[in-house]
Amino acid sequence: MMSSKLPALLFLTTVLLLSSVIAMLPVANAVTRNTFNDEHITARFGNTKVCGDHLCGPGEFQKMMEKLNNAEIRHATATPATPTTNTTTPTTNTTTPTTNTTTPTTTPVENMSKVQNMSQIIPMMETPMWITKTGTLTSVQDPGQGHENHQLAIILPPSDKVYTGVISWTSSKPIQIVELTGPLGSGDDKGQPIWTTDGKTKFALTLVDVNETTGSFSFTGNALAVHYPKSSSFTVSYAVSYMGSSASDMVKTGTLTSVQDPGQGHESHQLALILPPSEKAYHGILTYSASEPVQLVSLIGPIDPAVDKKGQMVYTMDGKTWFALVFIEPGTQAGTWEFAGNAIAVHTKNITPFQVSYTVDAHN
Repeated sequence: MMSSKLPALLFLTTVLLLSSVIAMLPVANAVTRNTFNDEHITARFGNTKVCGDHLCGPGEFQKMMEKLNNAEIRHATATPATPTTNTTTPTTNTTTPTTNTTTPTTTPVENMSKVQNMSQIIPMMETPMWITKTGTLTSVQDPGQGHENHQLAIILPPSDKVYTGVISWTSSKPIQIVELTGPLGSGDDKGQPIWTTDGKTKFALTLVDVNETTGSFSFTGNALAVHYPKSSSFTVSYAVSYMGSSASDMVKTGTLTSVQDPGQGHESHQLALILPPSEKAYHGILTYSASEPVQLVSLIGPIDPAVDKKGQMVYTMDGKTWFALVFIEPGTQAGTWEFAGNAIAVHTKNITPFQVSYTVDAHN
């Protein structure tokens, strides 16, 4: 009897267990797959999108996203409306109309395009770059007319740019530094030292006889070379740091014919003004090549003669505006001068005019 009931009991137990498992399956499925994401889709409802607190109808989800995008753009660009003003007096009732101004909408892509195009709208300033190079050269015969028995090693070749910098060298022979200014204009060669290979293209020659086998030298000009006034070749190792600048009011080359010095007490002297008086002091390098030995002039000021004029050299044209006078006599007709001052000039104590070609690189 017991054995006949056993299969029925086992069958009933199996049915109860299966019912329990089936009842638990939807709950477990909802717990493990009902995970929030930014697409508002839940696995409990398959791939149906949710709009707020209900399932989206046909096309409803797309319209909702368009409204959200439009609202974000307007929020970023809309200008608040001007409040309405209602002013009432015993005799007048004036209402100021409400003004609602909306700034034209631009997308982030359009804004980015404007930023990227700024470099095309705003002109870029040309800024000279410092260049440094090193090397070792063996000299060759100087190609300049009148220098056939000399040796030359070109460091920086002729250029329409103004070179300014410093060179350090060590050489097998005591050398001279060559700075060229030019080419000169027609008729500008009037007594100053000249360097030319063909008699047509001419440069003013500044030959600085350092007469050393090693040293450093600050320079400016349209070309730079190392020179030996004999026929035997030499070797030079060098490091040069320089920049090449385009012509401007304070970086320039030129040739001047002197005029009578307008300074009181200098009426029998000659003057060639390189940089005119300025409120801001200049500083820089001047290379010059003149038709005769010259003096170098730097003016400092104006100064107060009642306070500052106490025995030092001074300069004035009218007896009212006074400058302190820096007066240097190198005793040569060509050279390079590192200067500072409110005006720069080249001077002689002679009554006859002189010619000077120069390169100046100044800043203030």
